[in-house]
Amino acid sequence: MPNRFDSIRPFDDSDLSDVLPKLFNNKEFIDSIVAFKFSAWPRFMRPTLGFFTRHYIIKQITKVTTHRDFQRLVEPYMERMISTTTESFTVSGLDKLDLSQACLFMSNHRDIALDPAFVNWALHINGLDTVRIAVGDNLLKKEWVADLIRLNKCFIVKRSATDRREKLSAAKLLSEYIEASLNAEQQHIWIAQREGRAKDGNDITNPAILSMLALNKSKDLKFSQYIQSLRIVPVSISYEFDPCDINKAKELQEVEREGSYDKPDNEDVKSIVKGITGQKGRVHIHFGEVLAAEFNTAKEVAEHIDQEILQGYTSYPTGSVAAKMLSIDGITIDNSTEESEHYTQAAADYLQSRVVDLTKEEQKKLLSMYACAYLRKMS
Repeated sequence: MPNRFDSIRPFDDSDLSDVLPKLFNNKEFIDSIVAFKFSAWPRFMRPTLGFFTRHYIIKQITKVTTHRDFQRLVEPYMERMISTTTESFTVSGLDKLDLSQACLFMSNHRDIALDPAFVNWALHINGLDTVRIAVGDNLLKKEWVADLIRLNKCFIVKRSATDRREKLSAAKLLSEYIEASLNAEQQHIWIAQREGRAKDGNDITNPAILSMLALNKSKDLKFSQYIQSLRIVPVSISYEFDPCDINKAKELQEVEREGSYDKPDNEDVKSIVKGITGQKGRVHIHFGEVLAAEFNTAKEVAEHIDQEILQGYTSYPTGSVAAKMLSIDGITIDNSTEESEHYTQAAADYLQSRVVDLTKEEQKKLLSMYACAYLRKMS
């Protein structure tokens, strides 16, 4: 029987027998895997590599009958990515949460794919269930990309609607789906605090996200009661290095200069690949407390989440060094120990290497991106 959420929900176990063969027989998907995994190999070998890759994957998916099986298939790749592109991956605050009930994890948004992936990994290594992930339909232009994303417990946020009535209808359906996932199905949810990444490093929650969540509230329930029923947990994701920092700086400068930015085709996919494969240094995930206070408006909730995310943010030396390079007064660099001196120098070397080929304006954008959260915590 058709489900009212079929157009936005992730694939469930009953969908796998149809979706997996279609996905792994898609030539563009196989070509993308080969280009990603064998990027250093000669291009003339790609057809042969594609043949063997496809047969290897098909052999692997014969063992997949549930979502858990699919995640076990992906798990070694996630583990390898963390071991090869991060110096460390640490988690705090999770042990203080009661996760016997589903939570809505709302985090800052710096990387398209890795923000929810790292939240998932933090839950997974602590023996907890993973999240359903909110993903904008701007990422689903190719059918195989949509299939892959929905296989990974992602549900769709319809942003492409242009008609006002259609937008409201999509928002109401999304609100209903999130509430049902949390309270009826006891499934954790991840959603970003805003649409699009905080390319300037300024992690600010959009109150419209909270207003959307409250669309499913019954008339006899207070706004604060409904927000509390969603068990919202602010999550702070801190990256020492951002593999996409140069691209973000150039985009920000173009927007300032031209008034807009014309995004090239497949730029989001390229950003996803760059984020996954690039060096991130140290990564820390901090889970805050479940929102329990009374809030009268979406703006009040957003401001509280902003404070919690900022408080849980880890300030790496890239923040203070970037502020120093911007010639901001009152910046103190901690070189009190051999370890802190090592990380300060590493931050300086990294930032110098990132700005060397940028214009003065782009350099300022990149450094401001790293300095933003550090300066906000100081103020």
